[in-house]
Amino acid sequence: MPQTVIIGSDHAGVLLKKILVDHLAAAGHTVVDVGPADAKSVDYPLYAASVCDAVLAQNALGILICGTGLGMSMTANRRPGIRAALCGNEFMARMARMHNDANVLCLGERVTGQGLALSITDAFVAASFEGGRHQRRLDLMETCHGGPVSK
Repeated sequence: MPQTVIIGSDHAGVLLKKILVDHLAAAGHTVVDVGPADAKSVDYPLYAASVCDAVLAQNALGILICGTGLGMSMTANRRPGIRAALCGNEFMARMARMHNDANVLCLGERVTGQGLALSITDAFVAASFEGGRHQRRLDLMETCHGGPVSK
């Protein structure tokens, strides 16, 4: 099913971002590229914020790419309502959506080959949240920030 996908990167993720934009558009998805347009050095938190804002406003999926995916995932996960998953294979991407209702996929251009990144992206976009016991756990995620809940 076609999705709206908001995508952004920093300078270390521009090449992979372009490949994913073209791939997703060819598959019929609506793709919004928030930048950057070239590999000139930029600050990744600004692009993570742009993607997260759009994901929340449009109830869309997001993709963030930097050198390792770590900085983007850390930044994105600080935003209420964002569940960003740094995925290194297709199984992680599917489970992130099915069990954790992840709405942002994070990738590292310097650590993930292009073919694998395409497969991870396809798995993430194609999967959907299963709900059920997983919803209960998501609800707990929102309330258990301070450690174990006492009975």
